[in-house]
Amino acid sequence: MKRHTRRGFLRIVGAAAGALAAGPLAPATAGDDGSDKKPNFIIIYLDNMGYGDLACFGSKVNRTPAVDKMASEGMRLTSFYVTSGVCTPSRSSLMTGCYPRRVNLHQDERGRCVLFPAARKGLNPKEITIAELLKARGYATCCIGKWHLGDQLDFLPTRQGFDRYYGIPYSNDMRRRQIPLPLMIDETVTEAPVDQDTLTRRYTEEAVKFITANKDRPFFLYLPHFAVHLPLHAGEAFRGKSANGRYGDMVEEVDWSTGQILKTLKQFGIDERTMVVFTSDNGSTGRNGGSNAPLRGHKGQTLEGGHRVPCVARWPGHIPAGRTCDELASTVDMLPTIAGLSGGAVPTDRVIDGRDIWPLLSARPGAKTPHEVFYYYQVDQLQAVRSGKWKLHLPLKVKKKNWGKPDKNAPVALYDLDADIHEDHNLADQHPDVVKRLTDLAAKAQADLGDMGVKGAHQRPAGWVDHATGRLLPKKP
Repeated sequence: MKRHTRRGFLRIVGAAAGALAAGPLAPATAGDDGSDKKPNFIIIYLDNMGYGDLACFGSKVNRTPAVDKMASEGMRLTSFYVTSGVCTPSRSSLMTGCYPRRVNLHQDERGRCVLFPAARKGLNPKEITIAELLKARGYATCCIGKWHLGDQLDFLPTRQGFDRYYGIPYSNDMRRRQIPLPLMIDETVTEAPVDQDTLTRRYTEEAVKFITANKDRPFFLYLPHFAVHLPLHAGEAFRGKSANGRYGDMVEEVDWSTGQILKTLKQFGIDERTMVVFTSDNGSTGRNGGSNAPLRGHKGQTLEGGHRVPCVARWPGHIPAGRTCDELASTVDMLPTIAGLSGGAVPTDRVIDGRDIWPLLSARPGAKTPHEVFYYYQVDQLQAVRSGKWKLHLPLKVKKKNWGKPDKNAPVALYDLDADIHEDHNLADQHPDVVKRLTDLAAKAQADLGDMGVKGAHQRPAGWVDHATGRLLPKKP
């Protein structure tokens, strides 16, 4: 066993021991039939796909039959949120169950909103990821696609609980003259610059290979596509075929990819033992064919179009078919939910912001969101708060690109999202009691997680290296 792998395994076991003694957070659903087989988990994570980009979420231009069928056989979550309107912070939340500021991945070492090639900063190896939790439970784990939580060796997926990694370590537009966009297998660059035109197909083939190799044991597949981030690179079989230009071509290729994965699960008879979640890391830019309709705003903003994303969850026999859930849920909830369903539990030695949402996914009668409040951070600033149907936009302390204020003439803006999903009608003057309650909730977050240059009481350090190097092809002997 590799030294770093053994160290990580022992850390997981020690951190979770107290929680395991108390029992799982969610029912061990897969064992209800008397079997001892744990469920498999697949998370398909899109890059910049908007709320209105899937036909099952209202698109009239993109054909997405595979995801639509997945929704008809499972559940659409229509109030599903990411914790940031940009890549790195959002991905840190999915992996750790925490707000980005909790793990200090809300910005890079220069204050920029995402990590860049050869960054000194990354996900702290002391953080516990979904992959590490499941690996300790005997799962095979694989990450295929865009990582974007640090490209230094200490921060790569293989150091964060994944047995195997195949993909690009950051966004597909991050090409530099001295660091061509790399394709990595585990910890080695095998192609640079990578051929992006074939990347979705190759990711799909690798995913099918992983499922095939592990069909007789529990597995976790994390598939963070590079699609539909700019630059757009659809495969030859899909290029020019959609009614929505190159963007639509990519959406439809990712839909094909999803169909191939679901087909493989059925082929091996593990369909009813596998929970599949399809969602996005943030909203669309709103350009090049992307859509956040009927939401207002776009990627990089704390309007709904930046943070609310499409989400479909499917698990035949466990998640009821054809359901829609409008209760608030988030990517931070994936870790505690998956931990419980696997028969494990979240660590008890640190703050985890996510909550178990299995009652929502299983459509338990009367199930409500486990979140009293949800916080909308953009980079290092808390900009909005949601509680129930109410969303309060706070005064902006600074003005930066893409940090649009919903109502430029008002110090705060209050919206009833049940009646006004587009955030058009400011009701702050009519509901001062609600404004005060949400302002008080915001103050709790600012003290706990921090805000702007003020450190929160319960923030944890990110990972750092003294000297960062680019991921390059090995030199020929």
